Amino acid sequence: MAKRTVPLKRAAYGGDGWSPRLKSLKNEIGNVWEACGISNEWGQLKAVLLHRPGRELKSSKNPDDVQMLQIPDVNRAQVQHDSIAKAFRQAGVAVHYVDPPAVNLPNQMFVADLMFMTPEGAILARPASTVRAGEERWVGRRLADLGIPILRSIRGKGVFEGADAAWLSPRTVILGKGLRTNAEGAFQVSAALQEMGVDVVEVNLPKGAMHLMGLLRFADRDLALAWPQRLTNSAVETLRKTGYEVHFIPDEVEATESSALNFVTLGPRQILMPSGNPLTRAFYENLGITCFTVKISELVKAAGAIGCLTGVLERETG
Repeated sequence: MAKRTVPLKRAAYGGDGWSPRLKSLKNEIGNVWEACGISNEWGQLKAVLLHRPGRELKSSKNPDDVQMLQIPDVNRAQVQHDSIAKAFRQAGVAVHYVDPPAVNLPNQMFVADLMFMTPEGAILARPASTVRAGEERWVGRRLADLGIPILRSIRGKGVFEGADAAWLSPRTVILGKGLRTNAEGAFQVSAALQEMGVDVVEVNLPKGAMHLMGLLRFADRDLALAWPQRLTNSAVETLRKTGYEVHFIPDEVEATESSALNFVTLGPRQILMPSGNPLTRAFYENLGITCFTVKISELVKAAGAIGCLTGVLERETG
């Protein structure tokens, strides 16, 4: 029998017709992959990922067992969650849902904790508590269904929650270490970002702080809002060196009881914030911020608010 030779000139073997993949992953976003990505916290919001709460809120009558302040009423929580989604749509934001195929864990609705978006796709989080272990599976599944790249999943003994990181600039991320993100998780996130040429500034969070998000939000390219005496001095100095004016919220009662700082930025100096915060809203408006409000009094019983509930998938860059 004659010996067969490999037809090296065929495209399958790199011959005539071979088409090398020369574009970077970032340059394939919007083509091979669906449009996604962020590199700032204030650009026009284009797409979000939510989870509408359901019967999982009835999984326990003891709020400490599910890391909540009180157990929310399912029907009222759903009505308020729907109002958030409606407000996003009215602002021109595409709303996607996690929609897990199985019975959900009670905190699944806090999507911001379960991912961190970059210009090239998502870093999948690994929540710090056993109560939330596995929530990230369903976010990972949905991201894949949406055609969004998953760049890294936190592994080993690393824990990281997406609400502990924020973009200061297209080349700088601030990353909080504390209750929800440990040193190993921070190292893995930093490694993934540094591969993109992004510097990471790590800051320690005070005891009693859930996430960096609870202490720091951004309303524009040069405007940061912070919680006084909780955000560390080093973090404030980093913000100022990066070109931000840092303003401190005027009323800790509104921040504590009604999550006045826990907003989502819709675009430059436009935010969606919890209603029932007149002092803080007036403070924001005096800074030139347009405030849209929704009622979330039932949802905040679960120890989170609009920012925590919103997984940001895409913002305009620039």
